[in-house]
Amino acid sequence: MPPPDHYHLRYAVPDVATYRHLRAAAGLSPKSAEAAAAGLAGSLFAVQVVHGEDVVGMGRVIGDGGCFYQVVDIAVLPAHQGRGLGRRIVQAIADFIDREVPASAYVSLFADGTAQHLYARFGFAVTAPASIGMARVKAASPAAP
Repeated sequence: MPPPDHYHLRYAVPDVATYRHLRAAAGLSPKSAEAAAAGLAGSLFAVQVVHGEDVVGMGRVIGDGGCFYQVVDIAVLPAHQGRGLGRRIVQAIADFIDREVPASAYVSLFADGTAQHLYARFGFAVTAPASIGMARVKAASPAAP
């Protein structure tokens, strides 16, 4: 077992089970296995934080690969929070953006709670009032009788 402060980054898309576990444990909205499999396949970049054999954090970039990119799924298991892991995830994503994303691209994210302060350290700025983030969440279909 590695020392408690030993974490390393893995540049790979998490598997469906790991993805779903991290989202749920970190308080993000749950995703079905089918939705997760389809969504993960569309990742442009992904990073995981690994502690021993366990994935304890993740982050991804999705988009069209040219004009629009979105930072999503920043999640760290509660037992590992407060150790700078979110910062390491966002730094890896910022490095990807600096290295791979065209200068004319629009990179966006939604910041929950006080996470906006973390993202601001990496050049993300609040867009309001010039633009307001909006979302449409599709309700789950009722079960068939």
